[in-house]
Amino acid sequence: MTSKELVKATLEFRNTDGRAPRELWALPWAWMFDTENYHRVANRYEWDTSGPATVYHEGSTVEKGDPCEIGEYTDPWGCTFVNIHRGVIGEVKNPIVPAEDEDWEDLSRVVFPEYWLSFDIEQVNEACKGSDKFLLAPACPRPFEQLQFIRGTENLYVDLMTRPKGFLEFVEKMHDFYCRLTEKWAQTDVDALRFMDDWGAQKSLLINPTVWRDIFKPMYKDYIDIAHKYGKKIFMHSDGYTLEIIPDLIELGLDALNTQIFCMGPEKLAPFKGKITFWGEVCRQHLLPHGTKEDIVRAVQSVYDNLWDNGGCIAQCEYGPGAKAENIITMYDTWDKLTAKS
Repeated sequence: MTSKELVKATLEFRNTDGRAPRELWALPWAWMFDTENYHRVANRYEWDTSGPATVYHEGSTVEKGDPCEIGEYTDPWGCTFVNIHRGVIGEVKNPIVPAEDEDWEDLSRVVFPEYWLSFDIEQVNEACKGSDKFLLAPACPRPFEQLQFIRGTENLYVDLMTRPKGFLEFVEKMHDFYCRLTEKWAQTDVDALRFMDDWGAQKSLLINPTVWRDIFKPMYKDYIDIAHKYGKKIFMHSDGYTLEIIPDLIELGLDALNTQIFCMGPEKLAPFKGKITFWGEVCRQHLLPHGTKEDIVRAVQSVYDNLWDNGGCIAQCEYGPGAKAENIITMYDTWDKLTAKS
């Protein structure tokens, strides 16, 4: 099978004779500070996912700086991040809709990155042509996280409870933008769309699941419905303990979820076997930086035993600060041994 065929078969639980698809996420830290090992990993395997080269005919009016260098970086929405460590992303210290603006009356510093819609569908389709990789769109709606960047996390939590009129109007406007972006990408020849929001703390969801279902679940339904209307798969990333909302994501028809499996434990996710594909991952908090080879083998075996069902798992991990190249190699080699039938 080609990479494209392999990923599709895995998502549809009909991968009866192929290995688990492979994908590697690498933070800039990996090639900045662990360069030789990073290239050793990156050049060792065939990777099954990619994305099309895309030309934007407009540019950001406010973005400046480098998000992974020490100093300040302003994102396309106008939010400024402060970074004290190279190779990772910093934090917003001064939200552009401050706490004292309780009704979200002054949005003059918020910029909607409409230039993200300036690509040509024909150019993207030409870039997709002939690729045997499973191609994901580069666009990635993230309403909860972007709201935090704009408003500040604590302020946003208050807004989610009090729901001032200006806040709800802004959320509706943001969602409309993300839907337009998703719809345009769905009209290209990519294989899948994606979105993200980090919803989990270490042991629980960050907000009450009832609030999540009231405000954010309907947004995600729209993204998923748009993708499926055009015959695309759709993937979501969400860090942390997300156990409480996985049944909702399955109900919405999400095809693949990248979540921190070992925050919850593979055995707790076993009831979802055959219902959604787990798009990675092996624990990057403890196992990849500190685990032994035997620890990694046991971890992959546990994911396979609890979640593999002629598919339903993508061999993925994040190469970030502290990760050991040998543990990453062991992870991919173990997946190959468990799933490769030919």
